[in-house]
Amino acid sequence: MIVFGLSHIDVPVQNLERAEQWWCQKLGFRVKARGEGWLDIDVNTCVLRISKVRRVEHPLTLRLQVENVESAVAELKQLGGRVQYEPHRTAEQEFLAAVLDPEGHTLLVWRPLSEDEYDHVPELPKEMTWRPDAEELLKALLKSVPSLFRALARWRVAKNAEYLAESTRIVQREQVIRAFILSSAKVTRYRNRQPLIDQGIDVSLYTADFEAEDRL
Repeated sequence: MIVFGLSHIDVPVQNLERAEQWWCQKLGFRVKARGEGWLDIDVNTCVLRISKVRRVEHPLTLRLQVENVESAVAELKQLGGRVQYEPHRTAEQEFLAAVLDPEGHTLLVWRPLSEDEYDHVPELPKEMTWRPDAEELLKALLKSVPSLFRALARWRVAKNAEYLAESTRIVQREQVIRAFILSSAKVTRYRNRQPLIDQGIDVSLYTADFEAEDRL
């Protein structure tokens, strides 16, 4: 069997014209194709096959990723949607609300939480033994990294610190400091000076690392 991928999500509706108005005129998507009793709506990340039926027996749940959940829910209410539950945080680190569309389908309106909104600090990807002060230093330094890039920075700096500590298998502050510097490209490494200074570290001791060629 050769599978090319998921092509459509079938959405049954009683009122085809109302569904087209909801998805296109109100939500801003476009009709990709249409036929007798159906239409395909391009919703950017997939295609919805809207099909007219006598009765919607099995309502669907669809996820809509948005920039601002609260404002999206408010707009959907104005457009005729019914709020099933208000925006809230989930255990999956999402901010999510549920709105019923005119056909009774559930729209989960959501966005991922940024790390700055987490109620916990993610664990470091450790394979070696870490001194507590080394781990705390890295967590403090990572706060200077924009939340969008923090997960990648956490992984990269932790792995490089362990690479530098390979001879002892114990990561100490020295390896964390050097890994924090060397994990950035040489051209952007100057940005790492101030976070280190804020942690009371004399960056003049690490001139060689700031000037080293990219190698980790």
